Amino acid sequence: MRLFVHTTFLLFLSWFFFSCSGEKRDAKTYLVEAERAYKESNYTLAKLKIDSIKILFPKSFNEITAGFSLMQQIRMSENRRNIIYCDSMLREQYNQLNEMLTKFDYVRDDRYQEFGEYYPKIYPHRSSMDRNGLRSGVGEKGILFIESILSGTAIQHHKVRVVAGDGSFAESLSVSSDGLNYRFQTLDKSYEIVRFTGNNENGVARFIYTFQNDPLRMEFIGKRTISVTLSDAAKQGIVRSFELSMLLLNIEQLKFEKEKSETLIHYLQSKEKTEDSAGDPV
Repeated sequence: MRLFVHTTFLLFLSWFFFSCSGEKRDAKTYLVEAERAYKESNYTLAKLKIDSIKILFPKSFNEITAGFSLMQQIRMSENRRNIIYCDSMLREQYNQLNEMLTKFDYVRDDRYQEFGEYYPKIYPHRSSMDRNGLRSGVGEKGILFIESILSGTAIQHHKVRVVAGDGSFAESLSVSSDGLNYRFQTLDKSYEIVRFTGNNENGVARFIYTFQNDPLRMEFIGKRTISVTLSDAAKQGIVRSFELSMLLLNIEQLKFEKEKSETLIHYLQSKEKTEDSAGDPV
């Protein structure tokens, strides 16, 4: 269906250009216009002209072949331009990252972790066990997580809800997996810690980011519900973690797009060499 709509659109545009020109247009004319658009870096128009040749002049084999070669050059140029854009954005975002990371502690256990985690200094990870509430962190690849910590009362909580003053709220999904939802007992106190990440986090961090300047209530939900006020330090820790996560994910996406363009350029260059070799006289 999408291909049909695309083809119909191209036919319409080609007919429109043809009708409005006031002169007879042939495949060579479209090819010249495609080459001109390519030189002007108007790659979208150039590709449209090349597609029009195949649709309107299916027997103009020389022009279709030339258009195919020009399309390869366009793809090469598009990907080179994309690499330049990604490099520019990566430089800018790495500068932001270096500044942002001064507000985080980096923790990695070589025995268990291939990648480390960043914890906001404003809500220290080590001392957070003494406070009922939420703490947060970000993996090196940008994945954000929040952890609910409840001490002194055993309710076997498995999800949390954060509520704003107007009654709006965000609620995590239930987490029951071993290692993400665990409990332990010391000599004088019980502890429950649940980690929410990915789909299980369910937008709680974004909600806190949105309502960071408002009073927020947090609810531990298990066999019964316990409510606490979310401290300003906890909110700001989650806000900073959310911002760091967004930045790291953007960086990872830019790196992926750059790598994809580099791979395609390598493929196109290899294809050119193969075609040139095939065309050489024996």
